[in-house]
This record gives sequence, C-alpha cells and structure tokens, in this order.
Amino acid sequence: MLDLQEMRTDYKKTTLDESTVPNEPFSLFETWFNQAVESQLKDPNAMLLATSSRENIPNIRAVLLKIFDEKGFVFFTNYHSDKAKEIEENPHVALEFLWLDLERQVRIIGTCEKISTAESMSYFMKRSRGSQIGAWVSEQSTVISSRKMLQMQIEKMKEKFAKGTVPLPDFWGGYRVMPSKIEFWQGRESRLHDRILYTRTENKWKIERLAP
Repeated sequence: MLDLQEMRTDYKKTTLDESTVPNEPFSLFETWFNQAVESQLKDPNAMLLATSSRENIPNIRAVLLKIFDEKGFVFFTNYHSDKAKEIEENPHVALEFLWLDLERQVRIIGTCEKISTAESMSYFMKRSRGSQIGAWVSEQSTVISSRKMLQMQIEKMKEKFAKGTVPLPDFWGGYRVMPSKIEFWQGRESRLHDRILYTRTENKWKIERLAP
C-alpha cells in the first residue's frame, strides 16, 4: 500500500509580499491568471465552487470561470441544477483556483447572484452550436435512464433548431460571485507559505498577511 505520509513537495518557485501587491485584488488575480494561461496549464479557468443548502449541507464541484472583472467572477449553469437551488437557498459561496504547477492557490469567499439575461445571451451566442443545443437538452443534476436517451434528445433538438440560431433557454444563464475576501497563496519552502488576504471594507480593500 502506498505510504501517503511520504508524499511531499517543497515549494521554491517564487514569493509573495504584501508590501508589493496592488491595493485591490483584481489586478493581482489577472496577473496570476495570465501567468497560468501562459504556462499552458490545462483548463486554468477551472475552479471549485462550494455551496451550502438551507440546512447547511455543503456541496462542491468544478466549474469554469468565463468572465471576471471588478464586479466579480462569472460562471454559467442550468438554473434548475443542484448548485442553482443551493445558491437560491443560501447565496454565500466559496471559490478556489488551484494552479499546482505554479505552486499557487486563490481562495474567494462572497455572495452569488444571477447576472442579467443580456449578459447571459452575450455569452450564449459565443458558445459552439453543440454546446448551445446541449444546454437545451441537459436537465442538469437530474437522474436519466441512459446515455442513449440523452443522445436521442440531442437529435430531436438538432431537428428543432435546424434553421436559424439556437435561442437562449430561459432556464440557463450565469451567476456572478461578488467577493468579500480573496486570499492569494504562494507555496514556499518548509511549508512556510506566503498567504496574502484581501478583505473588502466600506470603500477599500484591507490587505493582511496570514500565518502559513
């Protein structure tokens, strides 16, 4: 049996200092994200989304970041999915980006809300036709009888939308996570990691260093 206690990596690539970071977190996130892209990491926009039900039962899954700016971090989903139901019950969520090849993590805590239909439409029209039809077919998180049944539904939708553009489903769209805290984690030697926390205050971001 594999001895997991012997699995360890000493992180030595770079450092993170609170005296040199920007006054707000979005510039640093953009820099780190661009570096993840330039490093050709697989799916650098993949992030873990943690939600919780009204009964405080946690849930977590990977989703893809599709928009980010100073307003927050946007992903898209079926509005009848488990994640959507949990967000409706409890809008407090968390995100995590894990870029191990760069020895970095970004952890985000905030609240989540639907974006406008116009914003969802703008993104939907940029998706491939196959993905557009997939949004119509998949009743996300529900039990289905077989893959074959799913494929049959896809063929029906292809016939239905054979001419013209595929319309935006009224049950599909985006959510924006509006952060209250963003932590940047840079791995360091001997587990003495650099952790810089941005906390939103009334009119600015407070910057603090956390113990590793």
